[in-house]
Amino acid sequence: MGFGDLKKSGGQAALNDFLSDRSYIEGYTASQADVVIFKAMSGAPAAELFNALRWYNQVKSYSSTFTSLPGVAKALGDYGPAGTPAAAKKPAGDDDDDDDDFDCFGSDEEEEAKPAPKTKIEVKKPKKVVIAKSSVLFDVKPEDDETDLGDIEKAVRAIVKDGLHWGASKRVPICYGIEKLQVLCTVEDEKVSVDALQEEIEEFDTVQSVDIAAFNKV
Repeated sequence: MGFGDLKKSGGQAALNDFLSDRSYIEGYTASQADVVIFKAMSGAPAAELFNALRWYNQVKSYSSTFTSLPGVAKALGDYGPAGTPAAAKKPAGDDDDDDDDFDCFGSDEEEEAKPAPKTKIEVKKPKKVVIAKSSVLFDVKPEDDETDLGDIEKAVRAIVKDGLHWGASKRVPICYGIEKLQVLCTVEDEKVSVDALQEEIEEFDTVQSVDIAAFNKV
């Protein structure tokens, strides 16, 4: 298991693939698992690794409260996809074709007598289905200073839809002791309408207004 060396492009590419359908390393909120992976990196991923970059910036916003995040930190290799880390894969442009030409079902004499098996050309790999997703950060303002943001968050997270995943949240001061709730979610574009979701939250009696603070395609 593991991502490989997260200071190198191969490990960061594995992290990017892993986060294609996840908001965080484990579960739907930031935890010690994210802290372990974050600290194993030397900096922000490249822009083209948009899933990893989105996650990196979100986790970085919690850097001052890392020790208070839930969970128990494990070894770096205990996190990530099963199988060989992406960093261990042969890099593009490698001229060593010995492994590609090896036929485990043939003898050495057969290898010398015939070219690479035709099955490598004839077998077509299924195309990877790309699901269009968006990362949305909502600003939810309470009706007044007596409104419990905890109750608002519970009501928001109670909204369950196919293709909707709630992420981290935090309270942000507005003025005069009033705070607003910021909550992150990831939606599958074909299944969930962001406008409809925003309107549904605005219908709560304890909510004054809902704004979209950040919107990114992932």
